[in-house]
This record gives sequence, structure tokens and C-alpha cells, in this order.
Amino acid sequence: MATADFYHKRDDRYSSPSSRGQTKIANFLTAGAIGTTLLGLSVLTLTGTVMALILATPVLVVFSPVLVPAAIVLFLAAAGFVFSGGCSVAAIVTWRQSRR
Repeated sequence: MATADFYHKRDDRYSSPSSRGQTKIANFLTAGAIGTTLLGLSVLTLTGTVMALILATPVLVVFSPVLVPAAIVLFLAAAGFVFSGGCSVAAIVTWRQSRR
């Protein structure tokens, strides 16, 4: 079985120079097509982001008197939970160290 595989392997040393050039051209064209597609998708994403920002800005300005205090309250609540969790961990560690 190994000898059959040996004779069917493709060796680039025996391929013609024109086929190697055609492979390079095909690789270049494929990379160009993929790059162009990805660039187009990134342009669409940027356009959608800018349009959403343009549409959302008036809403944010109108509701900012409500949103800013709400954000402050949520931040303080989250900070309180993190602080209480840290105090709990410190208490457990201290308790475990005192029991040794």
C-alpha cells in the first residue's frame, strides 16, 4: 500500500512552471475576492453603526435626565454588591486562618 501511495504523490519539481504561475494567480485572485468581500462587509457595518448612532442620539438626549441618575444608582448598587462580596471573602479567609 505504501508503494502505491509513493507513485501517486504530486511532486512540484516535475510540474511545469506555467502551472505554478497559474496557481499563484489563482491564489492572488481568491485572496483579492475574499478581501474585497470583507471590506464591503466592514463598510456596511460602519454605515449601520453610524446610522444607529444618528437615530439614537436624540433619544439619549431627551431621556438623559432619567438615564444619568439611573446609571449612577446602578453603578452604586453594583459597587455595593462587589464590596459586600469582598468583605465576605475576607471574613471567610480570616476565619479559616484563625481556626488553624
